[in-house]
Parts: sequence; structure tokens; C-alpha cells
Amino acid sequence: QVQLVESGGGLVQPGGSLRLSCAASGRVFNGYDQAGWYRQAPGKQREMVARLSRAGGTWYADSVKGRFTISRDNAKQVVLQMNSLRPEDTAVYYCNMYKFPDDYWGQGTQVTVSS
Repeated sequence: QVQLVESGGGLVQPGGSLRLSCAASGRVFNGYDQAGWYRQAPGKQREMVARLSRAGGTWYADSVKGRFTISRDNAKQVVLQMNSLRPEDTAVYYCNMYKFPDDYWGQGTQVTVSS
């Protein structure tokens, strides 16, 4: 069984920054094929924020382009650097790792942007 553990959420003022980390642990896991971050705000559907492929390709939601950066620390960890945060970024952020044929999710970490 693979577990994803997220860290780095919290309360930040508008314009501030946060760094989310996600680490995979558990049975032998030789690294993901794709990894990403999703978020879900109250009353809204879960949406993709950013994704990263094993080859290094990245995709971002239009709402976070230029402000968020997804990167790989190693084959079992993925980081989301969030800058210039806005109140509308407030949500629970979930880490996702895909390793064929399995899809893994973290438990979520709360990000609140408020003055």
C-alpha cells in the first residue's frame, strides 16, 4: 500500500506564499508516472491545479499560471510553490500520484488565504 502525505498548508494573507509538499511512502514505489495537485473549495468540484510528468512536462490551470510552480524533489516527492496567493485560492489541496495502473491520493491539506 502506498500512502501520500501532504504538508505545508495553512493560513496566509493575500499576496503571500506557501509551499506544499507531498511524499509517497509504503511498499516499493519506484516513482510516479505523473503527479499533480488538485483543490476543492466549499461547494465546488475538485479541480486540477498543476500536473507534472516523469519526463518533466508541466500543466497548470489558467487561474494559477504565473503564480504556482510544480516541481519534483525526487521520484517520490512533488512540491507546489504558491506565490501571490489570492482569497479565491482558498481550498483543500490534494496531492495525486499516478503509477500505472494505480492512482493514489493524499488526505488533503487546507490552504486559507485571508486578511
